[in-house]
Amino acid sequence: MIQPIYLLGSQVLRNPTVPVDGDSPSLRVLISDMLETMRGARGIGLAAPQIGRSERLFVVDVSSMKDDIEENGGEMPPQPMIFINPVMDSEFGEEDEFEEGCLSIPDIQEIVVRMDQITISYLDYDFQSHTKSFDGILARVIQHEYDHIEGILFLDHLTAFKRRLLKRRLNEIIAGYTEAEYPVYTEERGVILPEFEDDEQSDDSSKGPL
Repeated sequence: MIQPIYLLGSQVLRNPTVPVDGDSPSLRVLISDMLETMRGARGIGLAAPQIGRSERLFVVDVSSMKDDIEENGGEMPPQPMIFINPVMDSEFGEEDEFEEGCLSIPDIQEIVVRMDQITISYLDYDFQSHTKSFDGILARVIQHEYDHIEGILFLDHLTAFKRRLLKRRLNEIIAGYTEAEYPVYTEERGVILPEFEDDEQSDDSSKGPL
């Protein structure tokens, strides 16, 4: 079931997440809802706090970016990817600049500097343990979603000057005045449904927010 995505200003986006305590039918429903919500919003990643949940969990699906990843020499793991109770072991390599957006901060994209390689430990959908390294765009997407379960937003990586320039627009998002094409939630206005839905989604429409 598609869930409303919590917008900037929602306290849950800043709260610490809680480790998942074993497999359960409710966890399976949550993962299914997260995948459906992410795809419905044309995203490539979604963390549990973005739908108002406190579990230490995020999902990723970069299928739409397969060609880009392979053209840059990367490998595409089976998608989607489920990260349960992840721990970021290391971020290394070289600094890389890339424009990021976020489903919880609609219509804002800014350059964020991150390391281009990571090693992360996590449990997958079947509760199998993994420690894997990723690079390129997949490393960035994972870092972005990992930030969410740590209560960090991509805005936190921007300079104070850049955040001041965005202040008016950010305040509008906090107040719920946004043109997101998916259901959203704000603490001031509750659930806000999109005014329209675009049925003509292109194959690469999910290359945007995380």
